[in-house]
Amino acid sequence: MKKKTTPLLLGAAAAALIVLAGCASKPDNYYTLASTVPAAEAAPSTIGTAAPIYIELAPVAVPERLARPQMVVGRSNGSVQVDVLEQHRWAASFESELQDALASGIAARLGALDVTKGGRQTSQPVWRIAVQVRQFDAVDGGRVDAGFSWTLRRTDETRTMVCQLNVAEGVASGIDAVAQGAQRITAAAAAAIARSVSAARANPAATACPA
Repeated sequence: MKKKTTPLLLGAAAAALIVLAGCASKPDNYYTLASTVPAAEAAPSTIGTAAPIYIELAPVAVPERLARPQMVVGRSNGSVQVDVLEQHRWAASFESELQDALASGIAARLGALDVTKGGRQTSQPVWRIAVQVRQFDAVDGGRVDAGFSWTLRRTDETRTMVCQLNVAEGVASGIDAVAQGAQRITAAAAAAIARSVSAARANPAATACPA
């Protein structure tokens, strides 16, 4: 004998499906590491001058746990656990977002042309920059701690300059605040790398990064 399905049960099942569909379609929150360079830090463009500056940024090396579009955030209770936030993502994978933000920030501070993705003649010397992220740990309601290392070499020179930067930013509670802290960290790294290029240009014999 078949059991009858009451309208009440059918209605409950339909409501549950609607709730599940709503959860599944919840939009993600996307963030960028790029930021506007303050006017005081931006340099006039060298394009069209006798000695324009060209920069080329290699793909940024990051710890494997960060090589994803999802934000990875630690817990403020001192736990060793981290949360991979499916609903809070960078606009691209973290390493790609970081590369784009650093390249644009460095270029703006030097008045240089970023030729990372092409656009230069082979006869033009380029400052090649390779960045490694040693640390980039964010804690909601705590701070963002980051460590960067990079090498700098001009294509028509044999010397290589080696630099590093450790930087931290306090952040308020909330993922928006964490993303803003990460953005400020990235801007600080771009400014430090731009200073190293300026130092290398000013002193052709330098191989150590300026303090």
